[in-house]
Amino acid sequence: MKWSMEDERLISDRFGKDTVIALATIEKGVPYVRYVNAYYENGAFYIITYLLSNKMRQVKTNSTVAIAADWFTAHARAVNLGYFGKEENRMIANKLIHVFAQWIGNGHNDFDDENTIILRLELTDGLLLSNGIRYTF
Repeated sequence: MKWSMEDERLISDRFGKDTVIALATIEKGVPYVRYVNAYYENGAFYIITYLLSNKMRQVKTNSTVAIAADWFTAHARAVNLGYFGKEENRMIANKLIHVFAQWIGNGHNDFDDENTIILRLELTDGLLLSNGIRYTF
């Protein structure tokens, strides 16, 4: 994926915080879409999710996903980073705890369960509209 520093700045400004995005997966030719809380950083969105969920079953079969948010659509490659609490995930996990602070402690996630994972969506292409200008990457 190639984009300018301006593109990165625009995407970071818009999505470098707790953002609700639509995440679409596919299974046996049927699309599935759901809203998820996500955080953007350096070409990827990060999501806390459950390994045994339908979305992860679908991602395991086909790692190409589509996402949409305010004036933004993209494709991405979904990568399971594994258990939220493992050492390799410490830096991004700490960022997610801070970014999602408003809701992360509401009991929805069990951080002692090794099936609570971080999903990284590595952007491959997309379209962002901002102030009447189309940015494609």
